Amino acid sequence: MTRPAPIVVSSVETQLTALVRELPRGTSGRVIVGISGSPGSGKSTLARALVRAIGPGAVYLPMDGFHLADEQLSREGLLERKGAPDTFDAFGYARLLETVRARPRHTIYAPDFDRRLEQPLAGARAIEPRDDIIVTEGNYLMLPGEAWSAVRRQLDTAWHVVTDPAVRQRRLLARHETFGKTPDAARQWVRSVDEPNARLIEAREGAADRILDLTEWVPDPESD
Repeated sequence: MTRPAPIVVSSVETQLTALVRELPRGTSGRVIVGISGSPGSGKSTLARALVRAIGPGAVYLPMDGFHLADEQLSREGLLERKGAPDTFDAFGYARLLETVRARPRHTIYAPDFDRRLEQPLAGARAIEPRDDIIVTEGNYLMLPGEAWSAVRRQLDTAWHVVTDPAVRQRRLLARHETFGKTPDAARQWVRSVDEPNARLIEAREGAADRILDLTEWVPDPESD
């Protein structure tokens, strides 16, 4: 895979909204933008900022709503690997994106992820028939394999975000501590779970249509 030349992002409004609006629309008139990146890279903040910048008709759809619940992870012996590719319902995510692409004449309800509970929440987001720009984001949009390839096929464009690794790791440590881990447990989780996942994700960046370097981007606080 040939790595696209990175775009250094300084402003979502002036750089990225134009890229979205120039995308060709399918038969439904709807376009799906996928944003991938390693844990802590800023992809969720960027996706929300992009939706805010585009305005009415744009909606945010996170992959994290397809986390398997802890009960299911425990049954499968995966709880200690929560966040790895096989701890998501990737086929379910692909099917939802396929439905979104078809643009039915009814509201589509999608799951989200509550970091306070550390659990997915069914029906937490609504996509209305009038919405024509869907911004979805997640770690594994570029991965190979049947399920993740089915996800990738639903994306009209796929962007991969990168940032300074030290900044990314600091964000992860702060996030884990904010949501209940001790500093030692947070460091262990970053070392044993987040960083192996990051290496897997970064190995697939060449599958993206665009690479976005967020190192110099300072988001509006309202987009966080």
